[in-house]
Amino acid sequence: MFTLKNVQFKDVLNVEELTIEANKITCIVGESGSGKTTFLKLLNHLINYESGLIEYKSTDLKELDTVELRREVILLPQVPVIFPGTVRENLLIGLQFSKKEPPQDQQLLEEMHRMNLFKRLDDNTDTFSGGEKQRLALARVLLMDPEVLLLDEPTSALDDNTVDIVLGHVIDYIRENQKTLVMVTHSRQLAQMMGEKIITLDNGLVTGVEEVALR
Repeated sequence: MFTLKNVQFKDVLNVEELTIEANKITCIVGESGSGKTTFLKLLNHLINYESGLIEYKSTDLKELDTVELRREVILLPQVPVIFPGTVRENLLIGLQFSKKEPPQDQQLLEEMHRMNLFKRLDDNTDTFSGGEKQRLALARVLLMDPEVLLLDEPTSALDDNTVDIVLGHVIDYIRENQKTLVMVTHSRQLAQMMGEKIITLDNGLVTGVEEVALR
């Protein structure tokens, strides 16, 4: 799915050679400041690497239309963008960007409920907690049905029980629909639980690549 060769970004990241396989769950772990978020941003060309090569489906990332790429490869940051307005408007805005037909209200509600988020579609989002915003944003990106989902600490504002529910649904979605997930997490235990490949970053360098047996 992605191939990186001699990729450098400032003094933050230096990746000699790395492959992210399609239809797998890859977890990126490492200390704060190790380059994890930068790594995700490079994969959907949110930032531009200074040297080296990143290929997506065997094509140089720099040769791809950026808008089209981000319709397939969607990045959800640790602090997601929630737009002023209602729950419905926030769920549909991603589909508008990806030029897909809006689903019926029932499908919107079902996706929220899978995220353990029980709100009305006409509720305003301005009073949502950090955890509710994370779950709403996750529901929004799954409704967009991306080829690749890039998640940056997607459960940082969730309690343990909600983490199990939310990540359980994300894993089911990835496996049932043959999608690709690359997720940054500070928790190696969480990476061991859900990842099929674990990549360790340290001071911008890849210091470990571990294959994990499918559970």
